[in-house]
Amino acid sequence: MAKFSRTWWGERFIKALEGFTDDNRLQRGRSYARGGKVKSFEIELNKITAKVKGSINPYFGVYKEPTYNIVIEITPIPKTRWNEAIPKIASKASIVSRLLLNEVPENIEETFSQIGLHLLPHSSKDFKTKCSCPDYANPCKHIAGVYYLVASQLDANPFLLFELRGLSKAELQAKLATSPLGKALSTSLEQPEEVNIQPSESFYTRVEKRTVNQKPNLREFWLGSTRLPSTIEAANDSGIPAILIKKEGDFPAFWQKDSSFIETMEELYQRVKTKNQHLI
Repeated sequence: MAKFSRTWWGERFIKALEGFTDDNRLQRGRSYARGGKVKSFEIELNKITAKVKGSINPYFGVYKEPTYNIVIEITPIPKTRWNEAIPKIASKASIVSRLLLNEVPENIEETFSQIGLHLLPHSSKDFKTKCSCPDYANPCKHIAGVYYLVASQLDANPFLLFELRGLSKAELQAKLATSPLGKALSTSLEQPEEVNIQPSESFYTRVEKRTVNQKPNLREFWLGSTRLPSTIEAANDSGIPAILIKKEGDFPAFWQKDSSFIETMEELYQRVKTKNQHLI
């Protein structure tokens, strides 16, 4: 079964809703999210609005496929408390560096808890939900379907967590720019990613012809002009930075597998480095 989120913060976001919602409605919500029942949804700060296709149910007098309006509000963090939280975030290199890689560091919740806050939702007190369907339960399956899709968006855009807590990206940039480490993150957020793609006529290197002034010596050609050393020192096992690979995090937008993209590439790099070493 494909997961709606493959990051720890997306999974934590989902668990908050699952902690106080009926299992049957959660199951129906997952099928709604996968089955294209959610027609549209929009996120504006801490408010999520959506339109979801309902089901025909003569028992409730529903004979045509209805469309229900959904509203999900995440309890925002007050502006005054954000003024306390941002300096703590901006002062820790471990947090800023991970955010630069488009990831949410595991210790960010610890930082928020130090001042009595939490970034990720924890319980039903963090939600205010409403659906126009006749179901008496709240959250219903339509709300759950929208919530699962929002959780999947967090993988690609972890800064959406800040927006759902009432702090827009522009406000986050402005507040982070007041410290040196924060300024580095703020500048990175402002710069659009540009990819310069150059067209290529061939996937292979073109063959270049060169004139040879001297007649080659067959002995030197096969044996070399100088003797090889009797012993060869093994190369140092140095790590590969791979900044470009790590920049998009463990689950970039193009990576559809449940395993970490970075771990997969590290394994591939290691196999390439060590291939045929026993023949040296």
